[in-house]
Amino acid sequence: MSLAESLTMFPSPFLTAIFWFLLVSVVLYFTRAPAHRAMATLFQVLSEAMQLAAASIHGAENRLAARNRDVLLASGREAAERGIEREFERVEVNVRREIAQCTAIDRMMTEALTRIEEDHKRSMDVPPAPPGWAGVVQAIAEVPGKSDPIVSGILEQIHTSLLKMQKEAINAYRSAVQARHEHLRKMAPEWRNLTQLTTQMKKNVTTMIERSQTIDRQMDEYENVIRRTEQAERTLTASSLSQFFVSGLVLAIAIGGAFINFQLIARPMAEAVGANSFIGNFRIAEIAALVIILLETAMGLFLMESFRITRLFPMIGALPDKTRQRMIYATLSILFFFACVESGLAYMREILLEDELATSAVLRGEAQAAATTSYMWITTTAQMVMGFVLPFALVFVAIPLESFVQSSRTVIGMVAGALLRTIAAVFLLLGKAFDYGGRLLVDVYDIAIFGPLWLETVVKPAGSGKPVRSSSPRIRKKPGDTPAVNEAVS
Repeated sequence: MSLAESLTMFPSPFLTAIFWFLLVSVVLYFTRAPAHRAMATLFQVLSEAMQLAAASIHGAENRLAARNRDVLLASGREAAERGIEREFERVEVNVRREIAQCTAIDRMMTEALTRIEEDHKRSMDVPPAPPGWAGVVQAIAEVPGKSDPIVSGILEQIHTSLLKMQKEAINAYRSAVQARHEHLRKMAPEWRNLTQLTTQMKKNVTTMIERSQTIDRQMDEYENVIRRTEQAERTLTASSLSQFFVSGLVLAIAIGGAFINFQLIARPMAEAVGANSFIGNFRIAEIAALVIILLETAMGLFLMESFRITRLFPMIGALPDKTRQRMIYATLSILFFFACVESGLAYMREILLEDELATSAVLRGEAQAAATTSYMWITTTAQMVMGFVLPFALVFVAIPLESFVQSSRTVIGMVAGALLRTIAAVFLLLGKAFDYGGRLLVDVYDIAIFGPLWLETVVKPAGSGKPVRSSSPRIRKKPGDTPAVNEAVS
């Protein structure tokens, strides 16, 4: 007898289905309480596990956020200190230069004032007044006998002499006035010179005031960072994001330049180290070209560190000045050597290309060969110049690299914090889903045995008590629960 035949107790399948439905309903009714407890316990355990996981991840996110904040403020404080230090160095240089200029300007102003004073005194000198001719003329006018020809002749001679002396006096006076005007005219350039000196002095003072205002603004930012204010945190976060994307863009451009440099020297390197030599799946010529580019980049980093433009390697910046100068000369010499090598490799690459083109052109015809080689000197010169300049251009990669490294810590921390918050939210949603899923399963269980439950309500006399209806208990808050668990439960 098969299983289907053993389960078929009635000739009608419908009656058989009703029988088994009633039998299963009765069994489920009598096992209702333990089934409810089992389902409630299982889903409660799952819900609490999800909530505890969410609380743990939330705590990790809080610790990561605190660490990111500390890193952000520390980098902001370091950047502010560097900015203030550089501003003080500029102010020191400007003060020394301006003080030296002020001394020279003061001396020039003193000399100009002395000359103006002397010219002014000279312009005030009045020529001496003529002698007492008025009295002489009056005495002669009172002499009697004017009708006498001798006396008239004498008077005529005196009159002529007086007119002549008057003209000489007028000319002398005009010469004196002209000399005074000449002294006054000489004072005008001195006044203009004084105006220029005072303008220069005003400009120097204005420059110093602007420098002091810049230092005041940076000091305010530094104080905000020290006080760990929200405004400073927002400003540093925005600055880190902008630096991250800008420096990333510049690094992408630098990588493009390095790729061009690689293509420029990879082919002739095959002639130098062998075209059929491999290390794994890579050619030795390509590896050698990549190593040269990386060495040039490393030399650029060391050069920028020696100049104290970047601070990726604090040990280099802490070296004595003489040692740093020697390191600068050494790195510049190595870069110059690499630039010459790349220029030679670029020339070798162009020679190889010309040989290939000439060979293919000879096979087509000598006239075409001559035509193809007539303009090759332009590309040869361009490639040699590129091979010489690109190593020095890679030197400046250190600046965006430092900015990218410093800003990436903040950006990676922000991304990691957002990821942890997302995972915590997912676990909280799963906890809620398990909580309400247990209740839903209990209700579905009761729906499956609605018949016995209805009979229970009918048979049970009124007032003897309410029918027992089990459901999954809600998760109670405990004093030891974490805030995330309490929040999820509430």
